[in-house]
Amino acid sequence: MTDRAPAQRGPEIDETAGLGGVAAVPFAARHIGPGAAEQQRMLAEVGYSSVAELLAAAMPETILTRQALRLPPAAGEAEVTGELRRLADANRTMVQMIGLGYYGTHTPAVILRNVLEDPAWYTAYTPYQPEISQGRLEALLNFQTVIEDLTGLAVAGASLLDEGTAAAEAMTLARRANKKSTSPVFLVDSDVFPQTLAVLRTRALPLGIEVRVADLAAGLPDGEFFGLLTQYPGASGRVVDHEALCAAAHERGALVTVAADLLGLCLLRPPGEVGADVVVGSAQRFGVPMGFGGPHAGFMSVRKGLERMLPGRLVGVSKDADGQVAYRLALQTREQHIRREKATSNICTAQVLLAVMASMYAVYHGPDGLRRIAARTHRLATILAAGLRTGGVEVVHEAFFDTVSARVPGGAAQVVAAARDAGINLRLVDADTVGIACDETTGDGDLLAVWRAFGIAVPSISEVDARCAEPLPAALVRSAGYLAHPVFAAHRSETAMLRYLRDLADKDYALDRGMIPLGSCTMKLNATTEMEPITWPEFASIHPFAPADQTEGYRELIDDLCRWLAEVTGYDAVSLQPNAGSQGELAGLLAIHGYHQARGESQRDVCLIPSSAHGTNAASAVMAGMRVVVVACDDDGNVDLADLDAKIAAHADSLAAIMVTYPSTHGVYEQQIAQLCGKVHDAGGQVYVDGANLNALLGFAKPGRFGADVSHLNLHKTFCIPHGGGGPGVGPVAARAHLAPYLPGHPMLDGNDPQRPTVSAAPYGSAGILPISWAYLRLMGPDGLTAATGAAVLAANYLAARLRPHFPVLYAGANGLVAHECIVDLRPVTKSSGISVDDVAKRLIDYGFHAPTMSFPVAGTLMVEPTESEDLAELDRFVEAMIAIRREITKVESGEWSAEDNPLVNAPHTARMLTADDWSHKYSRQEAGYPNGDGARQKYWSPVRRIDGAFGDRNLVCSCPPPEAFTQ
Repeated sequence: MTDRAPAQRGPEIDETAGLGGVAAVPFAARHIGPGAAEQQRMLAEVGYSSVAELLAAAMPETILTRQALRLPPAAGEAEVTGELRRLADANRTMVQMIGLGYYGTHTPAVILRNVLEDPAWYTAYTPYQPEISQGRLEALLNFQTVIEDLTGLAVAGASLLDEGTAAAEAMTLARRANKKSTSPVFLVDSDVFPQTLAVLRTRALPLGIEVRVADLAAGLPDGEFFGLLTQYPGASGRVVDHEALCAAAHERGALVTVAADLLGLCLLRPPGEVGADVVVGSAQRFGVPMGFGGPHAGFMSVRKGLERMLPGRLVGVSKDADGQVAYRLALQTREQHIRREKATSNICTAQVLLAVMASMYAVYHGPDGLRRIAARTHRLATILAAGLRTGGVEVVHEAFFDTVSARVPGGAAQVVAAARDAGINLRLVDADTVGIACDETTGDGDLLAVWRAFGIAVPSISEVDARCAEPLPAALVRSAGYLAHPVFAAHRSETAMLRYLRDLADKDYALDRGMIPLGSCTMKLNATTEMEPITWPEFASIHPFAPADQTEGYRELIDDLCRWLAEVTGYDAVSLQPNAGSQGELAGLLAIHGYHQARGESQRDVCLIPSSAHGTNAASAVMAGMRVVVVACDDDGNVDLADLDAKIAAHADSLAAIMVTYPSTHGVYEQQIAQLCGKVHDAGGQVYVDGANLNALLGFAKPGRFGADVSHLNLHKTFCIPHGGGGPGVGPVAARAHLAPYLPGHPMLDGNDPQRPTVSAAPYGSAGILPISWAYLRLMGPDGLTAATGAAVLAANYLAARLRPHFPVLYAGANGLVAHECIVDLRPVTKSSGISVDDVAKRLIDYGFHAPTMSFPVAGTLMVEPTESEDLAELDRFVEAMIAIRREITKVESGEWSAEDNPLVNAPHTARMLTADDWSHKYSRQEAGYPNGDGARQKYWSPVRRIDGAFGDRNLVCSCPPPEAFTQ
């Protein structure tokens, strides 16, 4: 193997620029890895003279757009930072006492700097390669332990998207887990958060579930039901003992879900102790900023016996090849790709970065610190209520944790307005009732200002404090301990905490180390200029239900982003509410469902899905109330048009839609896409184009103009929001005008149409990270975006061209070209040598790489997507690693290395393994640990050897193991 030094590029020269002729380097030149000279070398390898010529040869003529993107021209980094500062300043930061699941919190500075702002954490990918994800897997295991301990239930997942969608997942879990009930009714307490109720109704309707609202504190209503949901504490602040409710529900054969406040559970009796089957909620107030609604880590825990039905991800404990403790994702994490239309959920992601922050907040404070924060918050609410009573104001509920409901007949709006004038947001419940929520950030001065808003003059906080009684009855007070594992006591000093975070980060592989060539995932640069503004208080501290006149900056940014996304995709309307690609899929299909319903064609419920599609597509269709019919693909990976015709004919009157990914899941530009769209439209159906691969189209083609009716987009792919180790994400849905009336709405938005679906808890989903994509579009401009697409497609074809002499490239489109990714077929070498795709993936770790996507969409293959951000030196380093691995496979084929003992089947090799006294292998330690002989590059060492996945599935352990486990 030859060493290749990174190509040196000097500054761009503009003869008319002045200042010695040196102009500022445009941001696009920093975002796109290969410079002009490097691209020419790559083009020569592929056989084309220009990127434009390459794209014209690869893409169908029928989809190419002839008009430049109508976007603002590219701006420099300083200019964009200034524009974002102006938008931030247009938001009004207030003391937020609205509550409803969103609260002020202090993010410890050591976590802010060393997790949220650290690319070692935010640029990592989903831990599908667990050997090189041990750091974030340990952090997620900590998160699961926090949830399990505080909720009092046996098993928790690695986080869900938000509280509203977690409640909806609990509803569907209860339905499939309850084998005793045939009732379609799900009871919901009248004191749940309004946004949660809206999400429940949206998710229930296509599935034939009836959501029935009742005051469950007054007892269970007559009639049958399969499950129920109650809030603890309620939206009004009320805290109720649910033990009798749980017992009564169980006696009637129903499962009980409790939506609980995580900080409240530090003081309140845990739901699992009173009989809850499922507990859901949000970890937002554990150190995660409000961010105008997200992203935040939702959570779910379940009693023993329901763990195999948990949606999303579950981190478990297994062992590696040496028997050492090792972490990995458990089996049901991958059920969407395994079960497809039989999947019980379309959730394939989590809110990893935010779950890590919440878990580290618990590690930082420990159980005593959390209890102090909760006790202080509760005491402030108690003092607040006592002061209100002193002034003659009725406090609605006797028992509460942090939220006080105050009754002022006919005067609620006046009180809320007075508080707003003092810089405090309260909740206007109705004309007679004001809600006031205390949190970690509440101060004495805030209480005094609230009392003044009610017209009450209270002499001093201490005077009220001295005479107010504890409002919580003994039956509601927590006696069970929590967070007894040593990890929650070992990092009290900032030095210890800093070193713990560094230790975990060093175990992981993220983009700050090297290329992550995952097909369909688009692991491109997440630029610091794009990332920096999300922590500004003017973006981070805004409540999602704050009055519109306080969020003008956010609303301008959101309007800009919707308009720009509509332009680049060719659609007419965009909703930013979906907070993951899976939610965007669901929203798009619900729009199609709503459109057919409005036209009196409710019988249209068949969704055609190619056999190669993402697993979430089929699951989303089922959740939208559709029947999945699979369409075959031909030998080249394209949708088989003959089979499409047959399926359309068989379901002519019931055809609702087709879901296709473009470019295809096989990484090629299917030439007949326009023809496919026409066939479906002629039959009365709608066309959904999955936007996961938009990075291969931007600036060259627009789905909304070549025949698609609706798409979801992945802002965490094409538009540079980082993957965060498996979340956050944003999955906006974009549609043509006829579907626009059926895009998501929200009950807390002014002028909301209640017929619109609500798919996320917050009106604009994960709004706190939208400045990232806004900045990317503004920095790149129309020319930069188009250049990025060209560079991405060139990089994929360059890799395909260089790898073809050594491995078959499975699919290709016109002129033998691929789109933005290529599939390397390892099945022939597996047949000839016994070396599997797993072996190659793990061996790539020894060479310093994260493996490409394994066995999707075809088993035994690697799907490689280099993106536009990797320079030629890094692309060549990957190619050379793959060629070297092919030479190693040849040694196995020839018998020089045995099939049972070679560097591939033993990969990855750890430092511990190489430095052990015993070395019995036929290959050298040098070949094992330094196969590329690259001493100039920092060596990445996997912290564990290959993990036994089957053992972990059989022996599910999903909370922090005892320290003794690491010494066995």
